[in-house]
Amino acid sequence: MAYKINDGVCISCGACEAECPVEAISQGETAYVIDEDKCISCGSCAGVCPVGAPAEAE
Repeated sequence: MAYKINDGVCISCGACEAECPVEAISQGETAYVIDEDKCISCGSCAGVCPVGAPAEAE
């Protein structure tokens, strides 16, 4: 299951984007976003986020 970034939590620090091995994360309008079609559910983004914004999508 792909990860998603909780918009209300993301502080747009960019740590997750640099860590993603498949370049599925990009800067959105108000927060970073994850392309669900590219995401391989590795959890690398969640492991580096200082505020816990990335989570597995339901």
